[in-house]
Amino acid sequence: MNETMDPELPIETTLEVRDRCLCLRVQRAARNLARRFDTALKPFGLTNGQFSILMSLNRPEPPRISDLAPFLAMDRTTLTAAFKVLERRGLVDSLADPSDRRNRRLRLSDDGRALLKRAVPVWRQEHDALDAALAPADLAALRMALAGLAET
Repeated sequence: MNETMDPELPIETTLEVRDRCLCLRVQRAARNLARRFDTALKPFGLTNGQFSILMSLNRPEPPRISDLAPFLAMDRTTLTAAFKVLERRGLVDSLADPSDRRNRRLRLSDDGRALLKRAVPVWRQEHDALDAALAPADLAALRMALAGLAET
């Protein structure tokens, strides 16, 4: 059955969105990149999101979830659920905040740090291949533009 087009919403509008929409393009690119890094990190039992969360804990002072949520662009509830999975796997330790016992601080466990040490070379290799594939692009400008979008 061939339905007629609504003259208020012509196919040209769909094509305009396809060709112009940054949100659509970034979503498609993000999904593609996520699949690529999920595949690379699968031998370590990690998704790209888990890798990013674990890497965000690699710092001198254990952060609070409220410190990490904006950095990872995640809401606290989703991030808390993700941390619980990593904590059950023994990759993350949750500690009482010495300045406010109601808050928790998170740190890499020894097992989490060891897993990251093994995964980083694979992440680097995958990123090198990605950088090479994107070589004609100005990667520094792309990173800056994406960082700017992340801050808005």
